Amino acid sequence: MQSVMFLAVQHDCVPMDKSAGSGPKNEEKREKMKRTLLKDWKTRLSYFLQNSSAPAKLKSSKKNKQQTFIKPSPEEALLWSEAFDELLASKYGLAAFRAFLKSEFCEENIEFWLACEDFKKTKSPQKLSSKARKIYTDFIEKEAPKEINIDFQTKTLIAQNIQEATSGCFTTAQKRVYSLMENNSYPRFLESEFYQDLCKKPQINTEPHAT
Repeated sequence: MQSVMFLAVQHDCVPMDKSAGSGPKNEEKREKMKRTLLKDWKTRLSYFLQNSSAPAKLKSSKKNKQQTFIKPSPEEALLWSEAFDELLASKYGLAAFRAFLKSEFCEENIEFWLACEDFKKTKSPQKLSSKARKIYTDFIEKEAPKEINIDFQTKTLIAQNIQEATSGCFTTAQKRVYSLMENNSYPRFLESEFYQDLCKKPQINTEPHAT
């Protein structure tokens, strides 16, 4: 089912499912699903945009804390187009990019990248080992719930590295996923209606008032 969703939004996060039929009924079903997903995509991003016109409070996954994301100015949003790192360095930009990836059913890439960033900051050997195993079971191993699209050799190397976990266990995979997002998802994000709306400067009404 998920592979069909990827086909419907037409992106290259995972290979297409070749088992899908090609008859008229299947074509009709795919078109119907595509329209549904595109509508859902616009709804999600519009909701995020509309609810961010004022400082927005979104629940964090840790201890139900709340984080505040202040909508950037058009000038700040334009900076995100200069470099992918500029987007990731912005709390609002990162949240917006995650919402965009979620709309494309591809959020596992940014979630893996963030998990790796957190992993590299871990000092305790015990925590490093437990986090390495969790990242592996969540993102790396075959049929993992959030399996990322990396080659078999890299997966094998990671499986060996986590036996004696170090901060560099996932370096190769993280670079691969970063490159995938930078070259594919990031350009689409910059072209999205959602991002274009953020960059628009508010129009000033210059019409003279009636006396």
